Amino acid sequence: MDEVGITNPGEHARDVDGAIWADPHDAGVYEGDVCDFDDEVGWVPPQPDAVALVLEVATMEAVFAAQRLARIDQLRLEALDDVTRYGGGSRELIERSVRLELAAALRITENQAGMLMYRAQALVHRYPTVWDSLARAGMTERHATIIVDEFAPLEPDVAARLVENARDLAESLAVGPFRRALRRLIDRELAPSLSVRHEHAVRRRRIFVEPDVDGMSWLHALVPTVEAHAIHGRMTAKGKALLAARGGDGNGSQPDDRTLDEIRADILCDLLLDGIVPAHPEDVRGIRPTVVVTIPALALLGADGDGAHDPAVVEGVGPIPIETARELAGAASSWIRVLTHPETGVVLSVGRTRYRPPPDMVALTKWRADRCMAPGCGVPASRCQIDHSLAWEHGGETSVVNTAPLCQGHHTVKHHGGWRVIQTGDGSLLWISPSGRQYIVAPERRLPVFRVDSAAA
Repeated sequence: MDEVGITNPGEHARDVDGAIWADPHDAGVYEGDVCDFDDEVGWVPPQPDAVALVLEVATMEAVFAAQRLARIDQLRLEALDDVTRYGGGSRELIERSVRLELAAALRITENQAGMLMYRAQALVHRYPTVWDSLARAGMTERHATIIVDEFAPLEPDVAARLVENARDLAESLAVGPFRRALRRLIDRELAPSLSVRHEHAVRRRRIFVEPDVDGMSWLHALVPTVEAHAIHGRMTAKGKALLAARGGDGNGSQPDDRTLDEIRADILCDLLLDGIVPAHPEDVRGIRPTVVVTIPALALLGADGDGAHDPAVVEGVGPIPIETARELAGAASSWIRVLTHPETGVVLSVGRTRYRPPPDMVALTKWRADRCMAPGCGVPASRCQIDHSLAWEHGGETSVVNTAPLCQGHHTVKHHGGWRVIQTGDGSLLWISPSGRQYIVAPERRLPVFRVDSAAA
């Protein structure tokens, strides 16, 4: 068998004697491939190398991504057609119910499920040529996602004018250069209306927290560019001034061993937690944060035994160092402190004597759950409403075993989105979706039980 090297597209394969055997493109041979010729079977295609195998999987990923998006959009359309099954509510409520079921089924957050639904609708209905390209692996799912996200703020007619160019760029550029090229394309199109667009964009300003590890979190802020750079510049100037006053250089030298990054973060916390803005009304200036911290009693006391090494937990966030918890346990009353008992569980109930649960029951129910008791929801229980799992009007009691915290959105979906919710008896909720699928949501904690020692009695 003679080895044949293919170097140029369209060039015929030749053996060492110069005989023409095959056009490599007729058999899907790519530039740089090495082909073999067998005297009995003729030209033999090359075996795929490791890179080709990776590319094969990447192609399948793009094709499957397109199919997944198409099926997600079909799920949404079927729900809108079958309004009775989904509670017969408004379009928005039905889509919220579908979003919850998609999140529970895929084990992702509702925000992720909502983005999948939005991108599926956009690609299938507004940008079908982009979906077609993804379906034949002309671009990656990341390229398609960038197109949808960058086009989201645009007027439909503007997006329609740019979509073909965007598709061509996506099919020819890697993700990084593509994002920049698409941004330039949009900026050129919208340059005349920059001032008006900025006025609208300012209405999207917000802050949010993204949990990290080891008791840390990112605090993100979407603010106007000028203000963002001014804030960073001010913190940098103050940080350098502190370093200069204390003899540090920002590289960890003594006596101030903090880096400039650390000092900037500390300045931000000091200003936001303790700073006062004279322009704010008097009652606003006095607002201070409220955080629920659960501290194991044995750990708080520094004792040994079961539970002594359990971490303290900030509601809706996660564990914090016990040293920080001990400091908070003796701090201002704005911190709500819950000391866990080494015993387990208690059941409280007022039966049907009253609809609204008493404050102690509300506090205990929220403490047990820690978060909204809908599948995958992360809203802290302190921001939730107390829901009767079996409705009061249907004979439900006001008790710990028939109540659970639900955020406003999931409270509405539970009653009007076609879902059924059943208490399992151990504090968990069984959610049954409009499609009949079942999801169990367990509380973060068990209720404490305080037993009387019969021997001592």
